[in-house]
Amino acid sequence: MSPRQALKPVLPLWSRFHALRARLPKPTPWRMRTVRIPTRDGILLGADLYTPVVPSKGVLLVAGPYGRGLAMAVGFARAFAGQGYTTLFASSRGTADSEGELDPMRREADDMWDIVRWMREQPWYPGRFGTIGGSYHGYTQWALMSDPPDDLEAAVVTMAPHDFSRHSWGSGSFRFDLIGWSADVGSPEDPNPVRSTRARAAMRKRVDAVIEAVPFLPAADDFFTDAGRRWALDRLVRDDLDDPFWAPMQHADALDKSRVPTLIFAGWQDIFLSQSMQQYARLRERGVDVALTVGAWTHIDILLRGQSVIGPETLDWLDAYLAGASELRRRTPVRVQAGAKKRWIELREWPPAVTTTTLHLHPGGRLDEDAPGPDAAESSFVFDPARPTPTIGGNLISAGGYRDDTAYAEREDMLVYDSAPLRADLRLLGAPSVLLEHATERSDADVFVRVSDVDPKGRSRNITETYQRRSGAGALALTLNDTAYVFQAGHRVRLIIAGGSFPQFSRNPGTGENPLAAATLHRNRHEISHADGASKLHLPVVTTAV
Repeated sequence: MSPRQALKPVLPLWSRFHALRARLPKPTPWRMRTVRIPTRDGILLGADLYTPVVPSKGVLLVAGPYGRGLAMAVGFARAFAGQGYTTLFASSRGTADSEGELDPMRREADDMWDIVRWMREQPWYPGRFGTIGGSYHGYTQWALMSDPPDDLEAAVVTMAPHDFSRHSWGSGSFRFDLIGWSADVGSPEDPNPVRSTRARAAMRKRVDAVIEAVPFLPAADDFFTDAGRRWALDRLVRDDLDDPFWAPMQHADALDKSRVPTLIFAGWQDIFLSQSMQQYARLRERGVDVALTVGAWTHIDILLRGQSVIGPETLDWLDAYLAGASELRRRTPVRVQAGAKKRWIELREWPPAVTTTTLHLHPGGRLDEDAPGPDAAESSFVFDPARPTPTIGGNLISAGGYRDDTAYAEREDMLVYDSAPLRADLRLLGAPSVLLEHATERSDADVFVRVSDVDPKGRSRNITETYQRRSGAGALALTLNDTAYVFQAGHRVRLIIAGGSFPQFSRNPGTGENPLAAATLHRNRHEISHADGASKLHLPVVTTAV
């Protein structure tokens, strides 16, 4: 018998442990067998079919490029097979035992539809199905919903983009988390956890060395050629999002076409937060049954801390919309986790009704409700791409999240503005924004903006941020990531402005060219004007307790 086939019903220990940790009902056994799924161009995709021993409540599809070993299967396929769902877990082409050439993100729409057509021909298919999964497993759902099948009845998308091109180049500068991911995706699974951990650590060191290289592209070419990932190079040289190359990765049309009831999970410190919020907003605007749960999570919490919320809410959604077994138990469409204490808040919509508190930027690093006068001096800093401003925490794929960023206040390559100690709690629900009267010595420049919380001891902790490349000078309006946060009385609001965040984003060379191709780096002086309240921070505030 193949090691990937369980002809007798099984319920492995890890599946039992996961159900307990994820606060799911006691699971039931299932059988598993490996199947081969033909695509329109003649290749075969590998997949595992999990069949519960109890009467099936419905069929679930999950697909992605990370293999189908324990780490991936236990939280998705096995978890919901144990809850009574027939689950088909497929591997993207060129990964695991699927044939074809690995070229992530570009064939998923066609391949997902081919899986659906094959599924419809199987004797176990009841005529309707749902989709589940996080990260890339969520992206494949949006790829399918760009032309949504009539028999797709429910979707649960966890911290996933619908457009990988805008994740990579949407700020105008390249987001480096793709580098390590590109080198790792599609690698053979190593069942030895110690060996696997060591191999990943060694790869991380190589990735860090490549990212530091100037110019970057020659080093990246050698790295990806050696790693057998030359497909990644196209993503580095094509910084124009209107380039036809990107079209197969862009699935914003799913947000305009799909009427599939969709549950979206997001994390305030997740790399895909902005797209998750866009997905919810557009589906809600169109009247689709959509719900949103946002935790104080990073991306890795898909498989870790978030599971005690993600698991039960996913099952609740599937039972209601796919199995038709019960009504939704969630009381409101939106649930968000707010503040340092991470309390859950239930809302009818996002963002809720708020008032706007405006804090003006003053010379000397002060935030105040009163605007400075017409003679207020400018503030400035110099960004040096040869010694770029470092990334501390934030929306990263690893090493991100809420972090102590007090060290930023000691740097000369950024501006830091603090409010007076708050007299009462300040409750943020929504997306802060800034209006900066901004100019630079060289016209091509990046701007990094962050809001942090400073406690009475002077320790600062990041809350929300944004990043944008711009050309020219004048008024610059930026919207930061959505957040739910409570600044406690006695704390200060901190606004941070810098010319980079490396290695989260590529360093801006000041030349106007693709920043990954630049061989020469130029220092760039940034100036912020304060006169007559020209630069200000807007905070979305609720006045009632949350």
